[in-house]
Amino acid sequence: MPAVNALPKTSADAVKQAHRTLDAAVRQSHGLTPTGLSEKLFARLFRKLVYAQIWEDPAVDMEALEIKPGNRIVTIASGGCNALSYLIADPERIEAVDLNTAHIAFNRLKLAALKHLPDYDAFYRFYGNAAEAGNIDAYRRSIRPHLDAESSAYWDGRTLTGRRRISIFSRHLYRHGLLGVFIGAAHRAARLYGVDPSRMLDARDMTEQRRLFDETLAPLFEKRAIRWAMSRKSSLFGLGIPPQQYDALATAGHGEMASVLRQRLEKLACDFPFADNYFAWQAFGRGYSPANDGPLPPYLMHGNFETVRARADRLSVVNASFTDFLAAKSAGSVDRFILLDAQDWMSDDQLNALWSEITRTAAPGARVIFRTAAEPSLLPGRVNDAILDCWDYHRETSQRLHARDRSSIYGGFHLYVLKGA
Repeated sequence: MPAVNALPKTSADAVKQAHRTLDAAVRQSHGLTPTGLSEKLFARLFRKLVYAQIWEDPAVDMEALEIKPGNRIVTIASGGCNALSYLIADPERIEAVDLNTAHIAFNRLKLAALKHLPDYDAFYRFYGNAAEAGNIDAYRRSIRPHLDAESSAYWDGRTLTGRRRISIFSRHLYRHGLLGVFIGAAHRAARLYGVDPSRMLDARDMTEQRRLFDETLAPLFEKRAIRWAMSRKSSLFGLGIPPQQYDALATAGHGEMASVLRQRLEKLACDFPFADNYFAWQAFGRGYSPANDGPLPPYLMHGNFETVRARADRLSVVNASFTDFLAAKSAGSVDRFILLDAQDWMSDDQLNALWSEITRTAAPGARVIFRTAAEPSLLPGRVNDAILDCWDYHRETSQRLHARDRSSIYGGFHLYVLKGA
């Protein structure tokens, strides 16, 4: 197979335009101010693969969304785990959009692998184990011939280390991407204090989970160097948290980021049994169970494979902003909207433009879900009343589902339903 180290000109132009759109979404301050420089750095980092696994709980999503056969869904793509998992509920169409071109290539690769790898075992080796040399041969043989030109150019291209990007599927996929690198750095920092976070997975029940957290992880948040590091906005770029979202997150701890992160990690470590929480396996084990006997995202479970595979053509992946994508759709054409935590990044003007399009394209009974770094919904007082009055906020349901969100990293989960349903 010939080396592909650069994108074709047309693809390169498209990527440059996507980068400009992403920069415009992230950068809200003057470029020469400290905040502006911080936003510029984050925007550049966010051009790369950030999430090899999405960090929103699909079980919570699907309960809130109440997806019905025939529903049309628009979601932010991110790592694609949830978009694929929604197929289990039998919607008519899922359109996954993302400003990050690396995420677009990642999702299109996942779709091609789902459709064209020979069976579940091959698919699991690629996305569950994600650490076998044979995955590269499987890519060349079964996946690459079915990729679009931009995606194959991305995966065949080389990083600054000289390795092809596709090689991460033979080198522990979930240790790569911005989040994977961040988790690895957190593990190394903990080991400097004699703590091995992977020991958490030795816990046999939730009582032991609590004991191990209290004895090993909790004391780290009192260390002066760790508290100082967490006070820097750039320290959380690896979590995909831009400067605007850092500020929102800090309000949950009265300005003490170490306190916020300790609370969130405590929920992850202590509130759910590890046997049912693949987010904990990612945080503490940097992957899924190597014995293939641990928890998995719904799309990756053996029992769901044939269903997800048979419906894969219902999912499309588009490089666009959520607002611009909706602007091209007809009125009343979308039943479900999933915004992840993207609104934490937005200015008031961006929020109003987004919700104007959501309201215009919402079908009767439409539902919108999103997460926030802080606890309350960020819409009241920022989105025009004339728009927000079209929607019912299901506060109690939102709070109940937030408590059950196994990813544990957000301050709030929010469900809005179009009035008149």
